[in-house]
Amino acid sequence: MAQKTIFITGGASGIGRAVAERFGRAGWFVGIADINEDGMAGTAALIPAGFSSQHKLDVRDRAAWDAALADCAEASGGKIDVVFNNAGIPLGGRLTDCSAEEVERTLDINLKGVIFGAQAAYPWLKAAAPGSCLLNTASAAGIYGMPGGSIYSATKFGVRSITESLDGEWKDDGISVRDLMPSFIETPLLDHAPNRASNADIRGQVSSAGLEITPVSEVAEAAWAAVHGQKIHTLVGKTAKKLAFAARWMPGALRKQVSGLGRPMGG
Repeated sequence: MAQKTIFITGGASGIGRAVAERFGRAGWFVGIADINEDGMAGTAALIPAGFSSQHKLDVRDRAAWDAALADCAEASGGKIDVVFNNAGIPLGGRLTDCSAEEVERTLDINLKGVIFGAQAAYPWLKAAAPGSCLLNTASAAGIYGMPGGSIYSATKFGVRSITESLDGEWKDDGISVRDLMPSFIETPLLDHAPNRASNADIRGQVSSAGLEITPVSEVAEAAWAAVHGQKIHTLVGKTAKKLAFAARWMPGALRKQVSGLGRPMGG
């Protein structure tokens, strides 16, 4: 079998690093993209020598996407089979506590970055089809909006919609479009404050709400399954699965339950 290539944004840590390690372990060439060069080097150290490349990329920069993907293809032998649109940032707290700058940055990275990534990925994925895949990181926050997470949820509902739209749009090109919908995952992002006006971290808010924190290794396995499977949306973690079930079958009860959670993403 010819070696396959995956290009991963947000590859310096967290979900991106775990997925890079998972695919690298399976013999894939891994293009690691991020703004954190030290973090990318740390991820590369987890992948067999000669099976990765590193690309400094701000996903908000459309032209930089084209350059990074071209560089990855050159390093990997000319083909990219999977693009993992994973880079994202959290933003939590009351809507009125979030600054205009924070709102714009979250929308630009979490939503515009995914759109730009899809545009840039298309010619590479079409050339590698059939069997190529665009994989997006959505969230359980794209199933039902949580108090204190309005902006973040809006971006993840958007990613979910992009995934569904492109899965139909690119079907005739032989490109699969999938997304991951994880709940709270054990990554460094949990230790960040939800917004600049808050001194608390997201981890504390999640724990106070009694919600599960899922090991990042589960997301890596889910990514592998999503790329090789038929599901458009792959739920990761007990919280995400319970939320999806309740949203479909018990929307009234879910509304009451969510209202009583406080603000798990910060307040």
